[in-house]
Amino acid sequence: MSENNTDQKLVLLDIDGPVATVTLNRAEKRNALNVRMLNELRDCFTTLPSTVKVAILVGSGQHFSAGLDLSELTEASIEEGIYQSQIWYETFEKIQFGRVPVVGVLKGAVVGGGLELASSLHVRVAEQDAYFALPEGQRGIFLGGGGSVRISKLIGFSRVSEMMLTGHVLNANEGQQLGLAHYVVAPDAGLAKARELAKRIAGNAALSNFAIMRALPLIAEQPMSQGLFTESLMAAVTQNAPEAKARVNAFLQKRAEKVVPQ
Repeated sequence: MSENNTDQKLVLLDIDGPVATVTLNRAEKRNALNVRMLNELRDCFTTLPSTVKVAILVGSGQHFSAGLDLSELTEASIEEGIYQSQIWYETFEKIQFGRVPVVGVLKGAVVGGGLELASSLHVRVAEQDAYFALPEGQRGIFLGGGGSVRISKLIGFSRVSEMMLTGHVLNANEGQQLGLAHYVVAPDAGLAKARELAKRIAGNAALSNFAIMRALPLIAEQPMSQGLFTESLMAAVTQNAPEAKARVNAFLQKRAEKVVPQ
């Protein structure tokens, strides 16, 4: 399909019960992110039906995302560049701090803005052919989609600096060791693993999932005394919910499964 066809949806949504699968639909450009795709991605996550409890984000074709569509930079002024970054920030905030947890399937290129997008996801499954890179130094640019904050929080600013300065490309196993991926699976096995994890996540109490998504990042930014107080508040709120009380009673009455090695 022609890249100039504005009727082509750049983000696809499929809903199967409590699980939504969101697909970046620009395979001919290795799912490079442009403003139109970012807006569609933001709108998709903002308007998920209330029946959806968890989302899976995948890329069409052989790659998750090769990053920013550089053609959008060629004529951009400083003011326009700042505005474009705000679009990235708004979109990724809707994902990271949205209503549902998001599991990512990372394959092929997870590069530049694609890695910035991946860093906003809650659980990341990498296929063996995935590779991670931040080529901004070689392009003469800088991170502009929140990666200097999010990726640095995952792997440290020193490693981010090294990747940007040298163009160092990490394979899937190296990415997992550093914290860019939580799981590494065989090629073409990422979606199946993501669905397995999504089913598990969807089975959690909704308020617990919300607290994990929203409170943990906040606590990580707070001094210890404030973090502990925030934790105590969230613990009290979640355990007082009727669903939590029912689940705890089920465990005490031996009607719930115990934790065992998986």
